[in-house]
Formats: sequence, C-alpha cells, structure tokens
Amino acid sequence: LADNVKREIRKQLGQLPRKDIAEESLIKNALIILTEDIAEAVLASNKFAPEHLEIMVDQPLAILNDIENAGSIFLGPYTPESVGDYFGGTNHILPTGGTAKYASPLSVGDFTKSMGVLHYSKEKLLRNAKYIEKFAVVEGLDAHARAVSIRFEGE
Repeated sequence: LADNVKREIRKQLGQLPRKDIAEESLIKNALIILTEDIAEAVLASNKFAPEHLEIMVDQPLAILNDIENAGSIFLGPYTPESVGDYFGGTNHILPTGGTAKYASPLSVGDFTKSMGVLHYSKEKLLRNAKYIEKFAVVEGLDAHARAVSIRFEGE
C-alpha cells in the first residue's frame, strides 16, 4: 500500500503546474505511516492530530467516534479535502501543526462573546461553604475563603 501511494504521488506531482511547491511541501511535511490495523491507525492519527484527515475505509462512520484529534475529517472516497475547503460547508481555517489536540476549527463561537452567570441561595452556599473555603485556602487565596465565611458571621 505504501509503495502504491508513493507511486501515485509521483504520478500526480508530474501533472501539477506548481509541482515544485507541492514537492517541497511533501518533503517537509508528508509522512506515510504503516500500521497493523485500523485501531493502531486511529491511535497514530490521534497522536499526530492532523489538520486534514481523510478516512478511506469501507465503513468510515464505524471509526469516526474513535477520532479525537483532527482539524477536519473527510469520510470515504467521494469526500476529498477540496469538497470541505470550497463547497461542503466545513471550515477551511483549521488548527495546524498538531494543535487539533487542543484547538478547534474557527467557528462563529470565536466571534461571539459569552458570560458565565451563577446564582447561589443562602442555603446552598451554607451547605457548600466548607468545600469552597478549603479550595480557596489550598490555593493560598484566603480572601476568597473569607468572602464565604464572612457572610455567615454572627449566625
């Protein structure tokens, strides 16, 4: 399989008008990894966290849930990366260099603002006070601990 992939890459390079640029990118970035089975391939992919991941197996949906780290995933032989880049609707601004381990593609959420809102009742704060105070003391933030205890002084 790896030899066939290499042959096909060489063949396709010869057909590209920007062959030199593509070849340089392959030299710097391309990698063929041979694995014993699909499970090992999934582990390797999750470790590598590719920007683009094309899953070319008979049942791509069967392993999709095992993929944890990829910028954009393309399932099956009729979903080339170019569908996602130009037409299919997935984002083209993706985490690169393995950053898909902790980052997501750009989304509308990156352009919106959110706020955390919390409301505790007196009873709930009293019930949890000792835990909150303990966390604050462990962090060395005694004023945070005091912000809880002071509310119940004299009770």
